[in-house]
Amino acid sequence: MENTLHEKVSQDILLKAYNHMMLAKAMADIYEENRNVCKYVHSTSRGHEAIQLATAYQLKKEDWVSPYYRDESILLGIGFEPYQLMLQLLAKADDPFSGGRSYYSHPSSRDENMPKIIHQSSATGMQTIPTTGVAQGIKYIEDFELEKFENNPVVICSLGDNSVTEGEVSEALQFAALHQLPIIFLVQDNEWGISVTKDEARTCDAYDFVAGFVGLGRMRVDGTNFAESFEVMKKAVDFVRAERKPLVVCAKTVLIGHHTSGVRREFYRDEEDLTKHRAKDPGEILRNQLLESGTDEELLKQITKKARLEAEEAFERAQKAEDPKPETVMQHIFAPTPITEEVGTREPEGGEKIVMVDAAIHAIQEIMWKHPEALLYGQDVGERIGGVFRETVTLGKKFGSKRVFNTAIQEAYIIGSTTGMSAVGLKPIVEVQFADYIYPGINQLITEISKSNYLSNGKFPVSNIIRVPIGAYGGGGPYHSGSVESILANIKGIKIAYPSNAADFKGLLKAAYYDPNPVVMLEHKGLYWSKVPGTEDAKTIEPAEDYILPFGKGKVVIEADENEIKKGNTIVVITYGMGVYWAKEAVKNFGGKVEVIDLRTIIPLDEELVFERVKAHGKCIVLTEEQLNNSFAEAFAHRISKNCFKYLDAPVETMGSLDTPAVPINLILEKEMLPNAEKLTKKIDEMLKY
Repeated sequence: MENTLHEKVSQDILLKAYNHMMLAKAMADIYEENRNVCKYVHSTSRGHEAIQLATAYQLKKEDWVSPYYRDESILLGIGFEPYQLMLQLLAKADDPFSGGRSYYSHPSSRDENMPKIIHQSSATGMQTIPTTGVAQGIKYIEDFELEKFENNPVVICSLGDNSVTEGEVSEALQFAALHQLPIIFLVQDNEWGISVTKDEARTCDAYDFVAGFVGLGRMRVDGTNFAESFEVMKKAVDFVRAERKPLVVCAKTVLIGHHTSGVRREFYRDEEDLTKHRAKDPGEILRNQLLESGTDEELLKQITKKARLEAEEAFERAQKAEDPKPETVMQHIFAPTPITEEVGTREPEGGEKIVMVDAAIHAIQEIMWKHPEALLYGQDVGERIGGVFRETVTLGKKFGSKRVFNTAIQEAYIIGSTTGMSAVGLKPIVEVQFADYIYPGINQLITEISKSNYLSNGKFPVSNIIRVPIGAYGGGGPYHSGSVESILANIKGIKIAYPSNAADFKGLLKAAYYDPNPVVMLEHKGLYWSKVPGTEDAKTIEPAEDYILPFGKGKVVIEADENEIKKGNTIVVITYGMGVYWAKEAVKNFGGKVEVIDLRTIIPLDEELVFERVKAHGKCIVLTEEQLNNSFAEAFAHRISKNCFKYLDAPVETMGSLDTPAVPINLILEKEMLPNAEKLTKKIDEMLKY
């Protein structure tokens, strides 16, 4: 697109912008003058005000914008008051964005009269995927007419030029271009990435970089010139609002302030560089333009003076505002779920047994028939093959390519886009093809998804389902057999299910759908079809459509004999997934002396059931397929020991795979590495002798 200027910017808008620029300057000056009060790390928009305000003034209440940490002028421009921003600066209880949990200019907002803002982290460039997910969601809503808008929504994703080098930015650009999403990537280029110069960091700026993304328009603008920026952003927003196609706008800016209050400009910049940047101060440029056009100088002085007084008054009020109460620290880790009890018919009369993979297919099918906001995407899940394990077969044909579709090999996008999709009211069900390939998406899962509800003060829980085939059997080898539950269990703010049979799978998947929080479904490949010897019990009668199994409810799947329990001759095995079948096989050797608990979910964990049964038996093994050292199983064993110590007749034991870096492909080596019923039998026998 060409960006020649044709329109005059009204005097009212120019003066409005000048007022906001003077506010931004006054705020930055006050923060600098009160460094002992402004003790939390913060950045300001000094040098970026023109392009940010020019962007903000185009936005309507239906729009979405993701400002990054230097974008306070965007926030001023869309209607937030200095006082509101300062509440976050000083981490006060009434901080409207995070309730005192997050840094300055880390907004999140659902204000009905403003553009909406999803939570995003400080990690540079990471906002591009969740924000592109917003645009993806809006396109889906428009395609299926799920909502009517007064104005076609436009999504703005703001980022610094040095963050464009992040790989996840390219995933977002690729998806936006391929699917023609209504999004503008606003790249603000001040030539610095903390102390890294543009020459050290990149071969070209973002404008040249994105040239290869076919279908992605691009524009350049002098981001220090408000009038030019306003006209370019008006053209950009009008284009996307009408044409529903993506754009990149590359704005040349300057950095007048510090990188952050913690990394001050004098640490890494010489006077020549600072002088060059100060010469392009957007406020000074606009002031000179206003004077040249006949604006009274006294008016501009009054605006500047008034802005300083307004900022000072806001700062004084913010200092006096209350801090968060200590007891609020645990609020908003999860959004409340309506699914707290097991409901529906688990074993319908005359029902037929199904394998686990069919339980998933049927559950998703039932959900998608009932809920048009549900959609499914990931690698190879589309109509052609329906997943590499046939775990989505028939769904693409039944629901069409806009509701069930393939993505590129983009685990970060698959996972991270669910943040934006959820924010606009959709329920994405996505799949990572193998657990071993979840790692490229871990950044989004930890940095964006898991923290969203907590750091948005409850405004943006991410409601998604992430399906992950997991586990080893049959020589799958080192990159298709891994277990990852310990890594996931260390992420606070997500839920994890690990079903061992078809009925549990269907019930938990339904619970996951109605849960407003992020859920990872770990699905053992060896149980999908019950092809592994000894896993016939993974097939169950298919529950009715209304059956829902809440998270955090373990189950005793094998009961010990009460008389043996009274004699002190018993042990309880606590496990999940494939471990259930190793335990069931091993139990046959002990005549009622072994109880088996299937955890069913890892987060939340049914500690109440476990502690109760461990106290009853006095001996316990936590069985996992994972390697043991530093694992979820070891951590849980410690908690069992701590809570059940005076009831124990022996130390709590753990059993898992050998501590190898990967699962070897050779079947002999794989067998040697993994637990099995024979190894478990030996361990139980040893413990029963205590």
